[in-house]
Amino acid sequence: MKFIISSSTLLKSLQKISGVLSSSSTLPILEDYLFDLTDEKLKITASDLETTITVELTPDKTENPGVVAIPAKTLLDIMKSLPELPVTISVDMETLSIELFAGEGKYKMVGHRSDEFPQVPSLENTNILQLNASMLVNAFNKTLFAAGNDELRPVMSGVLCEITEDRITFVATDAHKLVRYRRVDVKPGTNASFILPKKPLNHLKNIMPDDEEVAVKLEYNDTNAIMEFDDITLICRLIEGKYPNYEAVIPTQNPFNLSVDRSILLNALRRVAIFGSKSTHQVRFKLSGKELILTAEDIDFASEAKERLTCSYEGDDIEIGFNSRFLQEMLNTLESNSVIIEMSAPNRAGILLPEKEEADAEDILMLIMPVMLTA
Repeated sequence: MKFIISSSTLLKSLQKISGVLSSSSTLPILEDYLFDLTDEKLKITASDLETTITVELTPDKTENPGVVAIPAKTLLDIMKSLPELPVTISVDMETLSIELFAGEGKYKMVGHRSDEFPQVPSLENTNILQLNASMLVNAFNKTLFAAGNDELRPVMSGVLCEITEDRITFVATDAHKLVRYRRVDVKPGTNASFILPKKPLNHLKNIMPDDEEVAVKLEYNDTNAIMEFDDITLICRLIEGKYPNYEAVIPTQNPFNLSVDRSILLNALRRVAIFGSKSTHQVRFKLSGKELILTAEDIDFASEAKERLTCSYEGDDIEIGFNSRFLQEMLNTLESNSVIIEMSAPNRAGILLPEKEEADAEDILMLIMPVMLTA
């Protein structure tokens, strides 16, 4: 088995799929890339059993097709250190000895048998949806930070994908915060609901182009989902279980409305939070008239901070506490110039919305649970 390829082309392809590699696996083969060479194409696969990702490329020259597993870290390290030049990789299929020729250098390592590598699952009874990459990148960026990490509640460690005939909705929550990202410009024409795991989505948002022209094929059944775009195919196992009824926790009656410049609020929160409690991250919002006063204190260290912001506010005077870290994450994720925070009582969830244009196809709602105020 032998092929010649540009070093930069090979490195880019390896990096695209390296995020799935598992270094702490009990299966040593999962620390390898699987190279599958045909007469014209080279497919490189990485897997952690739950997620399998493949990149397809065209070498400059191929000889003697074959399949072999190559240690990922060694290969990545050598490729990162090479300049742009043609690389020849030659594999003795009897001994699995691998030789890599690059310029004046010759490097040797030992591969592993391909039959030890996990089989790529084949999906049956699937549904297919065509989406654009830009929309998906946006959806993942705006929801993933809100997904939970609790191993006892695995359904909340993923992102719910809810498909109806006239829209697609992505939801993530960890019980303290919740994000619902909805697109009304997508008309799937079918109904489905499944939970995508966090790790492959985090990887996808880093390698998927933020481009409306790039089409993504989403194929799914009851157990797995496949996403295909450009030269990448990713297959992941769906999270089993029933997602919580998220609509039930979103309060509908919120008579108190705060409208404020997003970046001014975000920067003020960053400053005030420095002086707040490192355990609760509580920042107190005191609203009256056209004034928002942010305060935070850490009694243990006798530190406190207070800032006054001008805002637009409708409703009765209210004092409510929020976790500054969660609120900063939310404000960082949004892109609008101004945000609206809807509230009803100091012990009820606040709703964070971007102030948006009427024609905007994005519908984003963020919910944050309050932190109980101490006297």
